[in-house]
Amino acid sequence: MTDTTQRPLILGSTSAYRRELLQRLRIPFSVESPHIDETPLPGEAPATLARRLALAKARAVAQRHPGSVVIGSDQVADLNGQPLGKPGTHARAVAQLQQMRGKTVVFQTAVAVVCEQSGFVQQALAPVQVKFRDLTDAEIEAYLQAEQPYDCAGSAKSEGLGIALLENIDNDDPTALVGLPLIRTSTMLRAAGIRLLGSAL
Repeated sequence: MTDTTQRPLILGSTSAYRRELLQRLRIPFSVESPHIDETPLPGEAPATLARRLALAKARAVAQRHPGSVVIGSDQVADLNGQPLGKPGTHARAVAQLQQMRGKTVVFQTAVAVVCEQSGFVQQALAPVQVKFRDLTDAEIEAYLQAEQPYDCAGSAKSEGLGIALLENIDNDDPTALVGLPLIRTSTMLRAAGIRLLGSAL
């Protein structure tokens, strides 16, 4: 985008976690639900699913607001190539954490930035490798009762008590595990013409 006009910025997500993360950049934005079908395609790899949904979310909102810059993001927990989504219920969260204990899970966090009017489209993937401790059933139950992370892919909030479930985290974008990789997002927003730190650079 070559013009210097600051376009409106929209976060195409109803996630409170992503909204809180984007607020760290201290730029004005609005929030709108993308209303898309998030069902995985048959045999779809977790990273492919995350990238597809992030772009679909951004495009769905951008089509309704063609003059705005729209951010879409998605996260899929990847356990040996199998996607683990948001558990939704206590029983599913127990099953997910039992599957993941003692193992390394890759949280595939994708982000896309789209502006229909300018034709701007960029997307990126920020994978995060997380090693879970060999959790006991009692630890799993205690954690879920305390934090109830049923709206989080992989049934754990690393920014909260969920950090006690983990042995280590390996990534290059610290906010990616929470749901929006701000380093990659900032790079794409600057490319789309959104000024950060008072500059268009």
